[in-house]
Amino acid sequence: MTPPLLWTRRIAQLLVGLFLYGIAIAMMVRAGIGVGPWDVLTQGIVAQTGISFGIVVIAVGAIVLLLWIPIRQKPGIGTVLNILLIGPAADVGLAFIPQQHEWWMQGLLFAAGLALLAVATGLYVGARLGPGPRDGLMTGIHARFGWKIWIVRTGIEVTVLVVGWLLGGQVGIGTLAFALLIGPMVGLTIPFFRVPEAPARRPVADPTSGGEVIA
Repeated sequence: MTPPLLWTRRIAQLLVGLFLYGIAIAMMVRAGIGVGPWDVLTQGIVAQTGISFGIVVIAVGAIVLLLWIPIRQKPGIGTVLNILLIGPAADVGLAFIPQQHEWWMQGLLFAAGLALLAVATGLYVGARLGPGPRDGLMTGIHARFGWKIWIVRTGIEVTVLVVGWLLGGQVGIGTLAFALLIGPMVGLTIPFFRVPEAPARRPVADPTSGGEVIA
């Protein structure tokens, strides 16, 4: 695949992945059995302020991005678009997906949302255009202070989960399922959707001069 086609694929993957990520969040929220730690925080802020879910997602992402400054992380275009696009996509999903109350529909909707989230993560991370603000915070702290990555991730997610729960966010069996399953799931989708590096330009022999030219 030529470099222009690779860039086209990367941008397309990024945009599709971020849109689907927002829809997946909306599906899990409408399932009503608990959501991931960062979405618990978002729900808690929404409960306390009345601001739309999507606007809170954008605001939290922007605040987290500011925390990159002391740990010397640099955002990519994927980081910025992550902040700007996931929230509005979640609001679109929340506008069209009805709240579920039957236990079997709640389970199905949550499972579908979790699976879609894993695919969406594979798409946008696999595009290699910059991590999301939350992932960048985790890896940045790891790189800056040398703390083990699982300790950093656990510390961050437990903190936002507790704060979100205290603010009124929804914690349930879905929260536990998210914590246990999302890691192994994205471990499959990220390598699957990873865009390959552009092929290196190789020198080839010039039969007329005995030298080399770049193909």
